[in-house]
Amino acid sequence: MKLFYMQKINWILSLLLVFCLPCVHSADKYPSKPITVISPFAAGGSADIMARFMAQKLTDSLGVPVIVENKIGAGGGVGSNLVAKAKPDGYTLLLVTGGYPAQAALAKSSPFDPVKDITMISMVTSYPFIIHVPINSPFKNLNDLIAKAKSSPGSLNYASSGIGSIHHLSSELLNVTAGIETVHIPTKGGTGAMTELIGERVDFLFEAPTLSLSFIKGGKVKALAVTTKERLKSLPDVPTVGETLPGYEVRSFIGLGVTGGTPADIVKTLNTEVRAIVDDKENAKRLADLGGEPQSSSSEDMQAFVANEYHKWQRVIEMRKIERQ
Repeated sequence: MKLFYMQKINWILSLLLVFCLPCVHSADKYPSKPITVISPFAAGGSADIMARFMAQKLTDSLGVPVIVENKIGAGGGVGSNLVAKAKPDGYTLLLVTGGYPAQAALAKSSPFDPVKDITMISMVTSYPFIIHVPINSPFKNLNDLIAKAKSSPGSLNYASSGIGSIHHLSSELLNVTAGIETVHIPTKGGTGAMTELIGERVDFLFEAPTLSLSFIKGGKVKALAVTTKERLKSLPDVPTVGETLPGYEVRSFIGLGVTGGTPADIVKTLNTEVRAIVDDKENAKRLADLGGEPQSSSSEDMQAFVANEYHKWQRVIEMRKIERQ
């Protein structure tokens, strides 16, 4: 009788082990289901181009579908808030751009902490903005534009992807540095601002080379200057803003983040995969062709950089007395 009960107990334990082991394995394995990358900007824009590039590469390397969803609104705040409030399990990522700290700095109040509630994974690329004018614009260089703005304050306008976008604040930094007054014309993001420029309905535009290089090379717009300290390799004849206005510099970026509180081992897995993609020779060439400088990073380094950008844009907003949204 005792032997019978022992055999029965062993049988039950074996059965439980059979059912429980797959559960343990499934819980430990990451990723085991599709991952969503939230792109907080409209489809077709420079950020969206990069989101879809990285999603495809991560699909290949992780072995699960990585899907891009565009969640627009509030200068990127809608998408960022969605990721900040998501389950911290590594299945909801955020495309983090230079607009992320800019939008956070402009927010009157935020439902999440922009520094603590998104854990940065890695940088993907950094890039300048380019100051563009319509192809038939009388401005041949940045000095011409500044001279006109000084002689007729408020007569020139510029487009941006929206209030609080890094495009907007970079243009306002130009106003501060050059001592000029120009008028902001916000659009709904994506290619809207470029459409306004090509249609000659605005006088100038700050835009990323990921979106604008094809328009420049196609003769649809003119490039006056780039916003980084160094000239852009793909446009070596275009001077930097700093050559006209010493001290002016804006370097934007694109990277990936995940919900704050995501386990460190999952963040490490994602960091390893993203860095391998960015550091791959062919991928790096593609990123460079899109106008950026491939630049992977540790999670910690990206976290510190984003925090510094957040505080920089807070100062610009205060100097220009821009109303927080």
